[in-house]
Amino acid sequence: MTDQTYQPTLSQLRAFVAIAEYRHFGTAAARLSVSQPTLSQALASLENGLGLQLIERSTRRVLVTPAGKRLLPQAMATLEAADRFVASAAGSGLGGTMRLGIIPTVAPYVLPRLLPELRTQLPTLVPHVIEDQTARLVDGLRSGVLDVAVLALPADATGLVEIPLYTEEFVLVVPRGHPLARRTDLKPADLDALPLLLLDEGHCLRDQTLDLCRSHDAHPGAVGDTRAASLATVVQCVAGDLGVTLIPEMAVESETSRGTLDIARFAAPAPGRTLGLVYRTSTARGEDYERLAEIIRSIRPR
Repeated sequence: MTDQTYQPTLSQLRAFVAIAEYRHFGTAAARLSVSQPTLSQALASLENGLGLQLIERSTRRVLVTPAGKRLLPQAMATLEAADRFVASAAGSGLGGTMRLGIIPTVAPYVLPRLLPELRTQLPTLVPHVIEDQTARLVDGLRSGVLDVAVLALPADATGLVEIPLYTEEFVLVVPRGHPLARRTDLKPADLDALPLLLLDEGHCLRDQTLDLCRSHDAHPGAVGDTRAASLATVVQCVAGDLGVTLIPEMAVESETSRGTLDIARFAAPAPGRTLGLVYRTSTARGEDYERLAEIIRSIRPR
C-alpha cells in the first residue's frame, strides 16, 4: 500500500522514466550520468515509497509492469513540468530536456540546420533525438517516452495534437539518360509499369508511394528482393540502374549530388506530403511547441 505521506524526488522519477525508456539499466544510468548502483537505488526507493513494483528485472530483460505503464505518463508529465519551471526561471519557455522523435526520411535533411538553430535561439534546451519509423514514434508519444515528434501527417492517432509545418512535393529519381529524365510534366499514372524501388516495410514514404500508385491505378513493375532502410541506399540502387524511386523535395539536393542520376518532376498539382509536429494533448507545453514549429519552418530545406 502506498504511503500517502511519501513524496518521490525528481531523481527517482528520472531513474524510473529512463529505465522504462531504454529497458536497460546500464544505458539508463549512462544517459543520466549516474552510476548503475545509484540508479538502482533511486528506483528501489521509488518503488518502496509507492508500495508498487514499476520495473520487472531479470538477468535477460527489463520490463515495465502494468503499474509502471499506468504511472509512466504521469511521471513524464511531472518531469516535463519541472523542466519547464527551470526553463521559465531562466527566461525561456522551451528549455530543459526535450525528447524529439523524427522519421528517417526527414532527419538527415532537417537536423543539420535545426540543431544549430536550436542552440542559437533556445540555449537552455537540451534535445535528445530519436530517429525511428512512424508507428514506433507514435507509440513513444503516447507512452510518454517522447515529448514531440516530426512526422508525415496525418498521424491519425487519438490523444495527439498535430501542428502542420509545410508541404513538399515528391520527385522521381531516375538513372542518367532515362526516357523520363528532366521532364516537368509527369503524372502519377506515368509510374505504371516502372521498376519502382521502395523503402522497407514500416516507412511512411513507402506507404505514401503505394497509396499514390493505387489512387491513380498505376501498377509499378516488380523490383525483386531489393529492400532498403534509407533513402540514400534506395537512390544508390537507382544509380546502379536497378530501378527508379520517389523522394521528397528536401532530399533531392543531397541525395542526387552523387552518382549518375537525373530527376523528373510532376505537373501541378504534384503529389507530396505534409510534415507536422505532433505532441500529446495532455502536455502543458503546447505554446512552446508552437514556437518550435516556427523554428522548424524557418530552416526548411529548399
